[in-house]
Amino acid sequence: MQSPPEQSEHAYPDHWEADVVLRDGGTARIRPITTADADRLVSFYEQVSDESKYYRFFAPYPRLSAKDVHRFTHHDYVDRVGLAMTVAGEFVATVRYDRIDERGRPAAAPADEAEVAFLVQDAHQGRGVASALLEHIAAVARERGIRRFAAEVLPANNKMIKVFTDAGYTQKRSFEDGSVHLQLDLEPTDRSLAVQRAREQRAEARSVQRLLAPASVAVIGAGREPGGVGRAVLDALGAAGFTGRTYAVNSALEPGRTDIAGVPAFRDVAAIGEPVDLAVLAVPAERVPRAVAECGAHGVRGLVVLTAGYAESGAEGRERQRELVRQARSHGMRVIGPNAFGVIDTSPAVRLNASLAPQMPARGRIGLFTQSGAIGIALLAGLHRRGAGLSTFISTGNRADVSGNDLLQYWYEDEDTDVVLLYLESIGNPRKFTRLARRTAAVKPVVVVKGGRHSGSAPPGQVVPATRLPHATVSALLRQAGVIRVDTVTELVDAGLLLAGQPLPAGPRVAILGNSESLGLLTHDACLTEGLRPLPPRDLTTAATAADFSRALAAALADDACDAVVVTVIPSVGGDMDSLADALRAATATDPAKPVMVVHVEMGALAEALSAATSTSPARRAQPDPAPEPRPAEPAPAPTGAPAARIPAYPAAERAVRALAEAVRYARWRRGAGEPGRVPEELDATIDEERAARLIGELRGERTPDADATRALLGSYGIDVPPALPAPTPDEAVRAADRLGYPVALKTTAPHLRHRPDLGGVRLDLATEQQLRTAYAELTETLGKPAELQPVVQVMAPRGVDTVVRAAIDPAVGAVLSFGLAGAASELLGDTAHRLIPATDRDVAEQIRSIRTAPLLFGWRGSAPVDTAALEELLLRVSRLVDDHPEVVSVALEPVVVAPHGLTVLGATVRLAEPPGPGDARTDLGPRRLPSY
Repeated sequence: MQSPPEQSEHAYPDHWEADVVLRDGGTARIRPITTADADRLVSFYEQVSDESKYYRFFAPYPRLSAKDVHRFTHHDYVDRVGLAMTVAGEFVATVRYDRIDERGRPAAAPADEAEVAFLVQDAHQGRGVASALLEHIAAVARERGIRRFAAEVLPANNKMIKVFTDAGYTQKRSFEDGSVHLQLDLEPTDRSLAVQRAREQRAEARSVQRLLAPASVAVIGAGREPGGVGRAVLDALGAAGFTGRTYAVNSALEPGRTDIAGVPAFRDVAAIGEPVDLAVLAVPAERVPRAVAECGAHGVRGLVVLTAGYAESGAEGRERQRELVRQARSHGMRVIGPNAFGVIDTSPAVRLNASLAPQMPARGRIGLFTQSGAIGIALLAGLHRRGAGLSTFISTGNRADVSGNDLLQYWYEDEDTDVVLLYLESIGNPRKFTRLARRTAAVKPVVVVKGGRHSGSAPPGQVVPATRLPHATVSALLRQAGVIRVDTVTELVDAGLLLAGQPLPAGPRVAILGNSESLGLLTHDACLTEGLRPLPPRDLTTAATAADFSRALAAALADDACDAVVVTVIPSVGGDMDSLADALRAATATDPAKPVMVVHVEMGALAEALSAATSTSPARRAQPDPAPEPRPAEPAPAPTGAPAARIPAYPAAERAVRALAEAVRYARWRRGAGEPGRVPEELDATIDEERAARLIGELRGERTPDADATRALLGSYGIDVPPALPAPTPDEAVRAADRLGYPVALKTTAPHLRHRPDLGGVRLDLATEQQLRTAYAELTETLGKPAELQPVVQVMAPRGVDTVVRAAIDPAVGAVLSFGLAGAASELLGDTAHRLIPATDRDVAEQIRSIRTAPLLFGWRGSAPVDTAALEELLLRVSRLVDDHPEVVSVALEPVVVAPHGLTVLGATVRLAEPPGPGDARTDLGPRRLPSY
């Protein structure tokens, strides 16, 4: 962190510091300018061209005066703010704003406009520097109450004009006194957010591409003799046939020795004399900082750090890990690791195996990410054994920098990857993960298995939030984002094998055929268990030949009542397994639009024959539309003459059917992803976002607002809560009832009795003063003294179904909207539905219908159906409140009585927290930045 300035009027805002990825995939740091930056500023300015200086100051300005330097380094961080972008600690760009009044003169709050100006070193222009700085200075300005930026730009400065106009903000543009006058409204718009996320995607994808497709690799710590980690990676690079240049670096290299295992060898990176794109570090942890510094000085673009001894080893190691990331990013490098297993790219143009895997995987269309090296080894072996190929493989170890989010950005548009498999032990930025997963899943399957799902804690080395939600809830939320969530690495391989080799099923109808009646019945039962709709199994008898199988399979595929086929085989089949495999592939080719899978019993030879397809890659799937919001793309059938797709084989019916069921559910989700729902615009007329923001500001420091403040805050979002008047005595209860009007309800609010009508703490439909006094006496005689019960009087609501609506921030998945019926039974059974916030009209409609007790809302056993439209609207309003104001970390509405016409919120609590900082799970908005753990 930068040292705070000595003369600042306000505390140094360290939360403005951020690491960012630029358009070319390199990294840089953004931070506030301080009084200690005078020399850096002068040096930076000397390296800017005269033309760029002219564009900035509208006149020749060869050097900065002492007065200029003082002005540009002294800020109050409120009305005058300057940010710098640094690489290797030196300035490469600056931006500043000065608050002005309506006449353009220096001003202080409440003036809400500021003049903004940029200066970018010529060598760094074209990297997206100014766009990144604009995002950050705009966020700073909004934090300080500034709503508009004004900028004067010379007409010839097309690059700067384009930065402003492409940002997506609402703007006005005029030509005055020989310059272009721009005014930007800093309120984020849908377009500005889309622009920001598109730039984020391109930059992060490019940063991964630089790691996976380097033109040159240096292995630092390559052993002079066989054995050791570094030498293993060097040998793997050679065995894979890496198409680029390879260098070995060993500080103990004997004088005069020029190679290691035939690879050019050097004592340090600087001696290489040629550009190095990727460095693989296999040196002791204490020597890593020097190696990183040498790589940074040499212009290396990325690091794979295999070295252990970091966060997994304790507090000292965690700090060592943070310093590693800080050091690498300061030089523009991204890091895979530390404690990593390595990276693989099977593209014929690259053939990179910079990992500890002794064998290069076959070429295929699966992208595989793991955080664990051991799991990575198991997955590589499992996929290889079953004949599946990979496009790319990344195992990040401690995941201190490059994460699964970065790989989702890359694989989203990677033409060589059709299926994404992820083994995750933690999710560093959950809201971003679900956003990226949803977008990627709309065009290709994303399959996830998560370790430690029951412990709720991250493994050593990964400093990330732990979830408070049950495993089943997390799974449901990920499925809402289109993620295929499986429980084991075996299921991960099973699903990946099917999705990579077969088309998606059009529905749940499954044909079953084979030479074993018993195995067919087991498969039929498994289909029913997984919610599929199996057709009656067709028994071909144990005498069936390969030709019989082929004819039966072709007939099943031609049947319009069938969406997928499971072929079951036992060892009594006559003939060799190659013939059966060929026959099944030939039949599959008659209808390549339906998935086919084989269940075999102790027939490894058949599985091997089926996996030995004529190509390591199946038919290409449709590629993502480059539009910002892609619509789902259905898999394209193989063109005429294309190699047959692989037929996945499974040693158990349950495994095959479970994989098929996941594919069916995913296909259903993807078909609906083209119409994801919306937040009805008509809600805006009854929502006062600015009033809510003012109320939250006034309540800062109060974690749980009182009843009046809660009603006011909820009321600003169109959520009405009838008042509950205190009744510490019978007379006070009567006065409260007179004020509200009969009939009324009398209820206790003591914590141990709240929302527990089964304990008798509620009396309803009290129509007279006598009834109220009698009920009051019964409560106090039965449950305790008024001071303990804290009774209140509230107006009676129309009869209906009691429900509960909640929203909360989970540290591992972000904002969650929950719904269920009120009462002990629903709570005991866990009958609650969850959706990620922001929720759409489609989300909430599905949510209220997904609980097991939903029939009670729709007229069960002759009762009157309740107003589910009003309930859906309430859920949308709560979602909007939490999404618009990240300071709101919890909302609980209980009970919500839903009547045949309308609803009544009888109880409400809200919990507030400080505004979210960088990396907070509450928000995925704000300027793009790399996470810091």
